[in-house]
Amino acid sequence: MKLFQVRKGQFVYYNNELHKVYSVKAMFKKSVHLYRLKDMQQVLSKASDIQLYKPKHLDSFIFYGKRYTIDQNKRPEAGDYILIVKPAPDFLDHYSLNEIEKVDNVEDGNVVTTRDNGVKHNEYVLLVPGKLENSQDIAYLDKNLVSSTQEADDEALGNLEDTDSQMRPVVGDIYLDNISQTKAMIVAMTDGEVIFGHGVTVHVSELVDEEKFTLIYRSEEDL
Repeated sequence: MKLFQVRKGQFVYYNNELHKVYSVKAMFKKSVHLYRLKDMQQVLSKASDIQLYKPKHLDSFIFYGKRYTIDQNKRPEAGDYILIVKPAPDFLDHYSLNEIEKVDNVEDGNVVTTRDNGVKHNEYVLLVPGKLENSQDIAYLDKNLVSSTQEADDEALGNLEDTDSQMRPVVGDIYLDNISQTKAMIVAMTDGEVIFGHGVTVHVSELVDEEKFTLIYRSEEDL
């Protein structure tokens, strides 16, 4: 890809694996900042080293150690995850391309997420846990290069303990919520989610989005 073609939120392949662009900084040699969807590991890359992919119906990929399949026909329920593919946020909403958010409630197909974003029915597709029949695996650009052992490991959430510990959030970390301008501590964690003291629950992938959160204190640094 050329640098002018790269946008925040795009799904791209880098080193044969599916990543998401979370920042583009043109002044740096490696100007495209990515995180790998399977485990949120951060990567610095050049535009020439990545390949764009646009997700579609029945595509299946690994998101933070769990496999999901896109189903554009099924309606979500509270607790489901959605992928925002056609973002058109209202003035008070804060989301962008290919954001993955958790559903808090649903009304006539429109959803309110746990980030208090109102997302219209034509803006998102549902992420169904697991691999659906007739789905296409997009976790890898060339699956022939992936061993069965690696594939099994990639879908095992417990193996995320081996990923970049400097990036992984822990209870006690303090972030600035850039949208509400609130400083909040992580008070609890579940599989893939963090719960802040000011009542907001988000997926760990949102913490790398510098427009949403800024890390201001790492509790592990004092251990």
